[in-house]
Amino acid sequence: MDATTAPHRIPPEMPQYGEANHIFELMQNMLEQLLIHQPKDPILFMISHLQRDNNNVPKIVILGPPASGKTTIAMWLCKHLNSNLLTVENLIAREFSSLAAGARRHYQNVTKVPSSLLVRLIQERVSEEDCIRRGWILDGIPETREQALMIQTLGITPRHVIVLSSPDTVLIERNLGKRIDPQTGEIYHTTFGWPPEAEIQNRLVVPEGISELETARKLLEYHRNIIGILPAYPKILKVISADQPCMDVFYQALTYAQTSHRSNAPFTPRVLLCGPVGSGKRLQAALLAQKYGLVNVHCGQLLKEAVADKSKVGELIQPYFQKKMAVPDSIIMKVLGQRLSQQDSVQKGWVLHGFPRDLDQAHMLHSLGHQPSRVFFLNVPLDSIIERLTLRRMDPVTGERYHLMYKPPPTVEIQARLLQHPKDTKEQVKLKMDLFYRHSSDLEEFYRQAIAINGDQDPYTVFEYIESGIINPLPRKVP
Repeated sequence: MDATTAPHRIPPEMPQYGEANHIFELMQNMLEQLLIHQPKDPILFMISHLQRDNNNVPKIVILGPPASGKTTIAMWLCKHLNSNLLTVENLIAREFSSLAAGARRHYQNVTKVPSSLLVRLIQERVSEEDCIRRGWILDGIPETREQALMIQTLGITPRHVIVLSSPDTVLIERNLGKRIDPQTGEIYHTTFGWPPEAEIQNRLVVPEGISELETARKLLEYHRNIIGILPAYPKILKVISADQPCMDVFYQALTYAQTSHRSNAPFTPRVLLCGPVGSGKRLQAALLAQKYGLVNVHCGQLLKEAVADKSKVGELIQPYFQKKMAVPDSIIMKVLGQRLSQQDSVQKGWVLHGFPRDLDQAHMLHSLGHQPSRVFFLNVPLDSIIERLTLRRMDPVTGERYHLMYKPPPTVEIQARLLQHPKDTKEQVKLKMDLFYRHSSDLEEFYRQAIAINGDQDPYTVFEYIESGIINPLPRKVP
């Protein structure tokens, strides 16, 4: 917990997270759903809809250097917004989670949780009912740019990102004055919050890891990582000075957390991303969904969800999955058509990837009335795709993912036990590339106004080009 936690009392009660507006919007949305679906049992339908509804709950990330007070602010926001606080500590402490048990074992050895495991813990937690209904606040996560990208790829998108900032000299001074009560765990400070009771004063101890040298090391690591994290959250990020009374910081954070963002898109986007395996479609879709509030539609994931839900169409898909055969286009279109016809897709727009893969599928999508308003082809050379995919490895012990070039394992021992997924072999990658390029010319001819983008560059540079293609009008074709 940060140094500024104890000296301040919990602020007085304030109105909940847009409570009146939320209730009005919820009722309006529910009436729309009743008119659209016309269910046989409206009561059960509304109960189910309320359980799924999470359009207006807090989804907040709070970042900041050591001793900036971010944990204090996160805790107070959780209280006032009636939300759930997610920290590394409480994620790995969960009792009935096999992922958390694995994370605890790893944390005991190296006092750090692998990024891939931490992100899966977050995914598991935010999928639970209380987080769906009351939202969540991530305290100090993501810690690195890699984690930010992994979280976005899974479709976990915050609505507000708050970054606390303060001079390093102030933060070091704060940390040096921190004291802890070993009996209660309460944190005090020699300058900002010293206890009046002599008994408590006498038993206070200096916590580990707060020396000037250790704090400077942590600050250096934070500054090195934060510059890679911030570009992941354009338009939803607010920097607040932590070098002011904690109550002032809190009210600024609360005010920002209660604002709503309007889409920057000049129309309701319907975006199609095409490209070979490894071209970065999934990440770009996640970035677009976050910034413009689009529905992220991944065709392969839709099929997996249908099977997991044990729906009627899922029962049709299951045998093809078991035999590792391609699912027929007619079944794919049934699942995809239902998703693109849902109210959120119609109202907010969507970004589709993983479909269509050939000309016949493109015609089927068009015949159902789901024409994309923007189409992007992400072009990446074969050599780059092979480099991206065939050098990926996974540690079977920790679950951590590595890349032999971009993120090599830290020790020879770890490198010796790394495994390669069968789909990442050079032969498999080439087969998928050949299959894509066999149909790409037909797709490019069908989508004549498609925009070609060089996908062999930094993902945020690619995103800027895609964003420009969405915001700016399409060029007129000269006859």
